[in-house]
Amino acid sequence: MKHLLTTFLLLFCVLSSCGKPQPEPPVITEPETPSFSPATPPEGYIIVGYVTSWGSIMPDPTYLTHINYAFGKIDSDFETLKIQGESRLKKIVALKDSYPNLKVCLSIGGWGAGNFSEMAASETHRKKFCQNCAKVVQEYKLDGIDLDWEYPTSNDAGISSSPSDTKNFTQLVKDLRAALGNDKLITMASAANAKYVDFKSCIDYMNFVNLMTYDMGAPPKHNAALYKSSKTWLSCDESVTLHLNKGIPKEKIVLGMPFYGRDDNKAFTADEPGDNFVYYKDIVKGSFLDQWDEKAKVPYLTDADGTMVLSYDDEESIGLKADYVKEKGLKGAMYWAVEGDDANWTLSKAIASRLNLYTEP
Repeated sequence: MKHLLTTFLLLFCVLSSCGKPQPEPPVITEPETPSFSPATPPEGYIIVGYVTSWGSIMPDPTYLTHINYAFGKIDSDFETLKIQGESRLKKIVALKDSYPNLKVCLSIGGWGAGNFSEMAASETHRKKFCQNCAKVVQEYKLDGIDLDWEYPTSNDAGISSSPSDTKNFTQLVKDLRAALGNDKLITMASAANAKYVDFKSCIDYMNFVNLMTYDMGAPPKHNAALYKSSKTWLSCDESVTLHLNKGIPKEKIVLGMPFYGRDDNKAFTADEPGDNFVYYKDIVKGSFLDQWDEKAKVPYLTDADGTMVLSYDDEESIGLKADYVKEKGLKGAMYWAVEGDDANWTLSKAIASRLNLYTEP
C-alpha cells in the first residue's frame, strides 16, 4: 500500500488498494442490513496517520489520535520481528509524553514484505511470532500492532502465498490477541476490494480495520474517488459497502485517504519509470489545468488537450471524505502518509477539523 512501490498501475484494469490490477470489477451489493447512522461512535472519531521509518518529518499529534509506524518486518526465521529505524520509532513514541492520549502502533508488513504465509501456516512459528510482537510492544511502550499483510493468498507483490492463508490469517489474529491481551490494539490494513480475509471469523478479535481506499486507479482513472463516476474503477463508497457486506460493523471501519496522487508517469514522474507516486506537497500545477469530478468528488489535473495527467486529493476532497465518515457512522479516518502533507498541515487540519479533533484558532 505504500508509496515506494515500483509496480506499474496498468490502465483499463480494476485496481486493488495496492495498485495491482484485478481480473474484473467487484460485485457491489447493498449490505444485508444497512444501518448507517451519522451518530459519533461512543469514544469519538479516530484519525490514524502512517509515519514511515525512512522519513524525517515528525507528526503533529494535534491532528491525530493514532500513529502507525511503518514498518516492522518478519525475519527469515518466520518468528523474529525486525524494526526499521528503531531510533525514529522511539522519537515517535516519545510524543506520548506530551500527548498522553496518543496511541502508537507498529505496522508490520507493507507491499512486498514476505514471510507472512510461512509464519502463519505453522503453529510454532505463529505463536512465537506473536510472543515476539508482545515483547516489542512492551519494550517500546507501544499501544498495539497493525497487520499489513499484502495479501493473504496473493503473490502479486512477489511474496510467497498459499490457499490456506485466509484461514491462517484468522488464527494469527486470534493468537496475537492472546499474546497481547485485551488492552492492546490489533488493527489491519485491508485491500479496497475487501478480498483475501474472512472478516466474519476474525473481526471480533480486532479493534478496527483500515481501508486502503486509494491506489484504486491512475490516469485516466481516479486514485481515490469518493463516489463512482465514469473515471473510476472503484470508489471509497463502494469499498465501504464491500467491507460491510463482508461482516465488518461500521463502527470498526476506518476510511483510508491518500496524501498523494498518481500521475501518468510523465507529468511529475517521467524520470521514475513505473513509480507514478506524487506527494501532495510536491504537486506543482504549473501549466496544467484544475478539474473537478462532481460525481466522484475529487480533483484532477489535465493538460491543454483535456487529458488527465494527475489524480490526487486536496483540502476540499479530503474534507468531503471526513464528512462521509460522519454521515456513515464509521470509526474514523486513516491516511498514508504524514510526510505527504504540506508545511501548513493543510490536509491533516481538514480531516481533524471535520472530525471535531481540531478547531482553527
